[in-house]
Amino acid sequence: MVNISTINWLFVCGLSFCLGGIAVLSFMPLGSDCVCPLSNPLTRLTGVGGAGAGQKEPLAEKFQQPHDHGASAHKMALLVPFRDRFEELLQFVPHMTSFLRRQGVAHHIFVLNQVDRFRFNRASLINVGFQFASDVYDYIAMHDVDLLPLNDNLRYEYPSSLGPLHIAGPKLHPKYHYDNFVGGILLVRREHFQQMNGMSNQYWGWGLEDDEFFVRIRDAGLQVTRPQNIKTGTNDTFSHIHNRYHRKRDTQKCFNQKEMTRKRDHKTGLDNVKYKILKVHEMIIDQVSVTILNILLDCDVNKTPWCDCSGTAAVASAVQT
Repeated sequence: MVNISTINWLFVCGLSFCLGGIAVLSFMPLGSDCVCPLSNPLTRLTGVGGAGAGQKEPLAEKFQQPHDHGASAHKMALLVPFRDRFEELLQFVPHMTSFLRRQGVAHHIFVLNQVDRFRFNRASLINVGFQFASDVYDYIAMHDVDLLPLNDNLRYEYPSSLGPLHIAGPKLHPKYHYDNFVGGILLVRREHFQQMNGMSNQYWGWGLEDDEFFVRIRDAGLQVTRPQNIKTGTNDTFSHIHNRYHRKRDTQKCFNQKEMTRKRDHKTGLDNVKYKILKVHEMIIDQVSVTILNILLDCDVNKTPWCDCSGTAAVASAVQT
């Protein structure tokens, strides 16, 4: 027969062991998939898999196995700012892969997936994507997911020393035809993007970030070049697969957004974009490997309260202060 005092002693010991374990765990750092930001993520991150059970292989190897760039002189990171457009991505990836393979362009597709609660910020996502890929890729394509090139003479080549190469020029784009337009698809050398301090982080919601970037290009003493001798026009150079009835663009203006976003931004850019990469996924779409970055952007509502026109962020900030 078990003695009552023995039972009590065992209970006290067990309880002490559990409480001690909880105390130890409370001082241990919690595990996290956050990646923020790395100077060379393609060689410093690791992914599950490789030589044996429980071992890891460099993530760089996983990227380069399906996209063996070989002895290519230049490598392009195709950066796709993204939120809630999966069916468009399913068209974009196989189309762009076939298009660029015909040209022999060494490239990899990075989908910059904004997962925070703020309004969409295309420019900040591009800054994040550049930081992620720039140690491996020497030029980027800032590429809308809903704009598919149809003319094979649109060459995604390494931009000249003069400045960025604008593939979707105003004489070719289906919608935008003003001279200073540099949106849609723009190719930029690594050193030029760094020279301009990337893009402004002030543009939450749709539009104008590319117009501000044009001013940065001009201020840096660079010139925009565009494809020459293209025989197609605004109706048959690109397929614009955005459905404006299915997805209405976020054109709302709130607080002093309209006034501030019409000015050249000298304060924000590549060197102070604030974010966390919560997860890096490798996805296969029609036998093509793409990299998905789940990006959590940060907004200083005291500086850009229009990152949330509902006013939720501003109210939360006021409560905290």
